[in-house]
Amino acid sequence: MNQNLYDTIIIGGGPAAAAAAVYAARKKLKTLLITEKFGGQSIVSRSIGNWIGELSISGMELSEKLKKHVEAQGGIEIKEQENVVGVAEGPNCTYEVKSDKGSSYWSKTLIIASGAHRRRLHIPGEDKFDGKGVAFCSTCDAPFYSDLDVAVAGSGNSALETVVDLLTYARKVYLIIRSERLKGDPVNQEKVTQSPKVQIIGNTEIQEILGNQNVTGLRYKEKKTGEIKELAVSGIFIEIGLIPDSEFIRPLVDTNEAGEIVVDHATGKTSKIGIFAAGDVTNDPFKQNNIAAGDGVRAALSAYDYVLNIKKYSPCAEKGE
Repeated sequence: MNQNLYDTIIIGGGPAAAAAAVYAARKKLKTLLITEKFGGQSIVSRSIGNWIGELSISGMELSEKLKKHVEAQGGIEIKEQENVVGVAEGPNCTYEVKSDKGSSYWSKTLIIASGAHRRRLHIPGEDKFDGKGVAFCSTCDAPFYSDLDVAVAGSGNSALETVVDLLTYARKVYLIIRSERLKGDPVNQEKVTQSPKVQIIGNTEIQEILGNQNVTGLRYKEKKTGEIKELAVSGIFIEIGLIPDSEFIRPLVDTNEAGEIVVDHATGKTSKIGIFAAGDVTNDPFKQNNIAAGDGVRAALSAYDYVLNIKKYSPCAEKGE
């Protein structure tokens, strides 16, 4: 184990993980990065307009740039197309990271930057028509709805951005929200509310997605009256939030009710010594690429400080290896 002991293992491939990897390399930490793929959630975005330094960049382009930047660093080993399934405490202040490939890796510190994934409605028809009218990526699937009526479920920025994507193609877009008002940024709200193609159906709950071979409509309930109504659409994009990818680390660190890893926002430290976290998997309220990258830098610098002073921070390190 000692010969293959890393200074830090970074779990994830989005902006937080990539930034952490670059800074870990600059601090000459022996680093392993494990990820299914680079890019994070933004990989499906057609155009990202708020990534600092780029007027506009696609999610795929950002993914490629993140990967190239990490690969250009010395001292970083990358395990791509590999997922972490568990973490266990080892001897002498080390951690064992287990992957879905049956491999185990050992490290003095961990940086959890595993991000989050899409939340689902969990209603009849959602799984049955997944890929047959039920969609989660407007960048990928919006062109399939040219001159058709389509629905979007959600009220935040992801839902509003999906509506904007669909305006180029769809004949009509129904934005279905559980609350009475939109929650996204004012600039996105303005784009949606000013379009004659958009109809907002508020204070409702979607009950079922209808169809035969493909989606033909949906059934929803008006929360105030309890009345059940049907809406004819050829597809529905589900944009109702994120679930943090923290299952593999939850036995070791504190998480909130949403499953987000609770961190010290000044350092990226978790409740477990030697484990740091960054980006959308944490309880940072602002889920943004630029903020995630900053989180990753902070976590890497904190991990470096920990490794540099490991005997000071870790009583068990004094026992030797």
